[in-house]
Amino acid sequence: MSWASAAEFFAMGGYAPYVWGSFGFVAVCMIVEPLAVRARHLRARAELKRSGGGAARKVTGEAAA
Repeated sequence: MSWASAAEFFAMGGYAPYVWGSFGFVAVCMIVEPLAVRARHLRARAELKRSGGGAARKVTGEAAA
């Protein structure tokens, strides 16, 4: 495709809200997902620390000391 100007490119032939909205939605998802994974990871680590690591021993098969 060929555009005569930058404004024509950003207008996307009249479909700009759909095209740029899709890009925006994906960008938000790519920012939120790693943050959510990190929060779940930190919560899981805190839970293991609070429980004394017993759950970790069960998962790895380590004997309790």
